[in-house]
Amino acid sequence: MVLPGHGGPGQGPMDVLVTGNVIESVRPHDPDSIPAADRVIEGGEGIYVTPGLMNLHLHFRGEELPLDYIFYLQLATGVTSVGPAEEGRVRDIMEAVRDNEILAPRLFPLYNWGSETEYTPEQLQDTTLAPEIARAMIANGVRQVYINNLTWNPDLFGAAARAIEAAGGVTAVHIQPSNTSVVNAMDAARLGVSMIVHHYGYAESALPRGVQDFPANYRYQDENIRFREAARVWHEVGTNPDSRHFLLNTLVDSLVHYGVVMQPNRATYEANRNIMAAQGLPWHEKYTHQALWEWHLPNPDNHASFQYDWTSTDEFYWTYMYDLWAKMIFEFNKRGGTVVYGTDDNYQWSTGGFGNIRELQLVLESGMHPLEVLKTAQLNSAQFMMEPNLGMVQPGYVADLLVVDGNPAWDFKTLYPFGTIRMDPETKEMYRTQGILHTIKDGIVVENDRLMDEVERIVAESKLNAPPDVVTEPFQVPVRRPAGEDGSGNRR
Repeated sequence: MVLPGHGGPGQGPMDVLVTGNVIESVRPHDPDSIPAADRVIEGGEGIYVTPGLMNLHLHFRGEELPLDYIFYLQLATGVTSVGPAEEGRVRDIMEAVRDNEILAPRLFPLYNWGSETEYTPEQLQDTTLAPEIARAMIANGVRQVYINNLTWNPDLFGAAARAIEAAGGVTAVHIQPSNTSVVNAMDAARLGVSMIVHHYGYAESALPRGVQDFPANYRYQDENIRFREAARVWHEVGTNPDSRHFLLNTLVDSLVHYGVVMQPNRATYEANRNIMAAQGLPWHEKYTHQALWEWHLPNPDNHASFQYDWTSTDEFYWTYMYDLWAKMIFEFNKRGGTVVYGTDDNYQWSTGGFGNIRELQLVLESGMHPLEVLKTAQLNSAQFMMEPNLGMVQPGYVADLLVVDGNPAWDFKTLYPFGTIRMDPETKEMYRTQGILHTIKDGIVVENDRLMDEVERIVAESKLNAPPDVVTEPFQVPVRRPAGEDGSGNRR
């Protein structure tokens, strides 16, 4: 069966013929007329083919997190294209990845305004130079440009957004709470940004005044209070009937009107509504690298490690926020807005790779149809990235494909490397599906079980001699002595 990637239902059984890195044909299965091929991947009952996912926002973190570990987890969970937020970590391997000398998803790095140029800080703030700067960036291979650091100046923000679009690129913004009184989501859309990421700036646009109800002790650099208040502003808006109506109607209509794209990134923030559940996810022991685990631990010196003094009340506000945020995503999609896909992992206990599936599930909470949700990660994201030959299972498209044991539109959990639990209807026995059997990237068939074996090896090596920590220590299982023996081994 084939899920085409454009939001349509499954078709099949079908034969998909790939020549080189291109899909040559997609046609109804005929056992008497199977095309000759160097390799045949048998389909069979319950096997689905669908386009690879495009994760437009992924953090590679520091050098302690190996690139192989990051790449293999992305591929094994269905991502064939990724947007590294730390472009410096991939600068030297871009060509090797493009030529498939390194096994990795295709790379669309995120760059800041002025990156890959030699303009001075003063020149980067000159609106008259914006077209020249944008052309220089695009000429040097830049495609995605983040203009987060320009939200303090609407004129400069708008000039950069328009210039990058005119030069052939796209812009995105994380609207920092420190600057929402200057540029909120409605302003950013009006000023011409291509895409808004995360959840910031939306609720702030619906306030009856220009500033949310910041407590007197608010300090932006204190992430514990920053993230606490990031959820409370949604409660402030949602419990005011006029503000709530503005958020779900006037604001949504404005965003659709200006054509801005929405990239929610719900997976990475989910820990804030249930921190203990996030810390206890079943894959941490086997698949979360020790360096990543240690970055997750509560620590005011690490970004997004603010869950100390994190209360049940904080989790309530984040749960409320997630519900209202989901309603806004639904209205935006329903009224013609474009939603794309990105996870913003590896932060806040969301291990890159596993967050890919969770992001689909959390966007599904909005009320969008599962096929629409898959489309956000397939055709929508390909179109946003101006990749006309990615995102669908169609002749002439690049062979970025997933071969899945199960129907992802029925259950996104079929995309996990360990599959999902099913019951044999005849024997009543429980079994696991096999997850993604093969990720095909640029026509190259990947053996996903081997990828996960290597991930397991990398993680096991990273955890050697790792001591207990403030999260795990209460749950350490003591060594049990044989009954009837004391510590010296003597019978009592």
